[in-house]
Amino acid sequence: MKFCFPPARLLKAAVLIMASFASTAPAFATPASLAGVVAAKRDLWGEAAMAEPNGASYEFFAPLLPPPRYVHADFRHYPLVLSAPGAKTKARLISNGSGVNLRGGSRSWKEVGTPVGFRVGPDEFRFGDLRERVSDPKPAEGWLPIYEITHRHPAPVQAEGLVPINQKPAVRVPEIYRLEAFASTDAALAEHAVVFVKFDLAAGTNGLVSVELDPPAGGKFSAGKILDERGNVVAWLDKSWKWERRGARAKLRPGAAATLAIVTKPLAMPEEFKFTATTYAMQRAATVKTWKEILVRGMNVEVPEPVVHNAWRNLLAQNFALLNGDKMFYSAGNQYEQLYEAEGSDAALTMMDWGYEADARRMFVPLLDFTRKGLEGHQAGLKLNDILRCYWQTRDMAWLMENRARWEKELRRILDTRTNASGLLPKERYCGDISTPVFSLSVQAKAWRMLHDLPPVLRALGDDALAKETEMAAKEFRVKLDDALAKSIRREVTPPFIPIALLADENIHSPITATRIGSYWNLINGYVIGARLFPAGSDEDAWLPHYLEQHGGLCMGMIRSGGTAHGFWTGPDRVNPLYGTRYTLDTLRRDESERALVSFYGMLAQGFTRGTFIAGEGCTLAPMDDGGRFFYCPPNSAGNAHFLAMLRHLLVQDFDLDGDGEPETLRLLFGTSRRWLEDGKKITVERAPTAFGPVSVRVESRLQRGEVLAQVELPARHEPRKTLLRLRVPDGWRVTTAETGGRKLDVDASGAMDLTGLKGGVSLRCAVEKQ
Repeated sequence: MKFCFPPARLLKAAVLIMASFASTAPAFATPASLAGVVAAKRDLWGEAAMAEPNGASYEFFAPLLPPPRYVHADFRHYPLVLSAPGAKTKARLISNGSGVNLRGGSRSWKEVGTPVGFRVGPDEFRFGDLRERVSDPKPAEGWLPIYEITHRHPAPVQAEGLVPINQKPAVRVPEIYRLEAFASTDAALAEHAVVFVKFDLAAGTNGLVSVELDPPAGGKFSAGKILDERGNVVAWLDKSWKWERRGARAKLRPGAAATLAIVTKPLAMPEEFKFTATTYAMQRAATVKTWKEILVRGMNVEVPEPVVHNAWRNLLAQNFALLNGDKMFYSAGNQYEQLYEAEGSDAALTMMDWGYEADARRMFVPLLDFTRKGLEGHQAGLKLNDILRCYWQTRDMAWLMENRARWEKELRRILDTRTNASGLLPKERYCGDISTPVFSLSVQAKAWRMLHDLPPVLRALGDDALAKETEMAAKEFRVKLDDALAKSIRREVTPPFIPIALLADENIHSPITATRIGSYWNLINGYVIGARLFPAGSDEDAWLPHYLEQHGGLCMGMIRSGGTAHGFWTGPDRVNPLYGTRYTLDTLRRDESERALVSFYGMLAQGFTRGTFIAGEGCTLAPMDDGGRFFYCPPNSAGNAHFLAMLRHLLVQDFDLDGDGEPETLRLLFGTSRRWLEDGKKITVERAPTAFGPVSVRVESRLQRGEVLAQVELPARHEPRKTLLRLRVPDGWRVTTAETGGRKLDVDASGAMDLTGLKGGVSLRCAVEKQ
């Protein structure tokens, strides 16, 4: 970012940042500089991570850069969205603890509720204003949307008044103020986004906390309530607070707390609600119960890496908090608080993959009804993919028939509008942000894939005529698409360059992010990768992913973007990780697990905020200071889904590998980190939904005893044509044999074994040895 770091200072900052982690980080080979990374066409940090013993890791990536932290808003520090599951009103807690519902100022941000700011000490210093004195937010139990933030601000000792002439130096513990906040999930309060806040002292003995409204309350303070001019409740306060100078003040002593509840959407005083000394604790307990009940409804995953374990639980909670009724919005509290077809579908599909099938079906309906002019073909492919995926996982024919009018309209769009001379779908926007009309390969590829894959579903629904029509159209369309590809692919580079704009002589993008159009090519070609246009295992099958890997499309496994057109506060060199989901899942389909783990850990370490797992649509690579980088309009439901989709597919893959449109292969633990099977460690996956029914797998590593034990509960609804289990043991070890019930199974060099034909619960003992 030009206004942050001239080039020399940028290099110096990168060195200082890496040095600041040196005392705690494991010993890794010296990584390339940030300047070297952004100039390179290959993913230097990603490839260095793969070369480490046992491959990529969180510990490798985390020290390379400070995390995302800053946003383009008056409050500067990223917001934490506070909401009950699915509520339509959301509040925001600023992540440095400075307040609730503070004004964003810039047009990117929506103003929500009455801004309430927090100050500490007799000098009324704003909570969180000195970064070196404030802690990062800490979710309760590592994942719950109940956040604790501390701020160190010592109270003065005998600073004025009768100060003794013979005053002696005194050593005292400085005050550390602790804030905890959460949104109530109480049905009476949830749609008003009532935020409960508690202040106490984590250290020290003499605290003073102030709560101020912006603008100052125009109503009145009465009986522990702040009311607006209409008599609606703005906040409740316990008896610790006193009203002074149009604000509330509370003294804090060890073991005591001051609590309040802030109302985001105006609330008439409910007769039944009483705010007492026990209200906060009761509301907190109820909120914990709500979120834990949601968690147990879905797939359960336990891996021996706390940061991963906390991340997936928190991200599921985040996406339920971002859910607006039945609409899976892209974000909340900013310009992205709305529905987007691609990103919303990705978030809804991931919720389905994690076992929230009924919730996902409700989310699909608004997505099926959504439209945006100029992107009709793009949307049609995405909507039909939602239908296809929903059918194979749930086999819910009744739901498909109930929504037939919605999805059949999209199918007819693809069947009936390929009337131009090229035989392709009509031209439309290059992408959502670029209005240039093109024959988009992203659109054509998705549409062809849906025509190819839908006939088995249509036959299952009993519509043989439509299935036959769709099948014939897929063959005709493929001839036209292949002809357009043959005329458009640029073979003067290696791998060949596949453009988005067919039949238009699109420039070769190398380095990919040198221009704005190249950056958008990089963001949307994932949809082409996901369409699997070329035969599995062919050279062409890997052209696009290899082009990203060799021409500047990735950084730490995350999709890059850039160009001077977007060189303002987001910086000229950025990553937009959420658009890499299809790239990463494709690496797993092609069984390149090490590359998938680069994307997984790159996202975990550098695509999220630390500990709170907040993502934006994109984030700059250059740091603002040694504390963080800018990122754009967080949080982000599709960014959350990106990580959840990767983790799910590292553990459980239900793939259509033969390309006939119907999933036939179940692969278990095919992409796990080798560190997860170090001696004594366990991996557990319970109730994982798949196209064949739920599956569970539990593995315990006992390397020092020469064995790994596995227990698999195979799906009972539909038997996969191929079922495989892989044990990715640490480098230097190998699986030699596997046995179940006296039957020996073949084990390949990767540690994979064939479970095809086995049924129900299967116990395996796998022998391992050092190489």
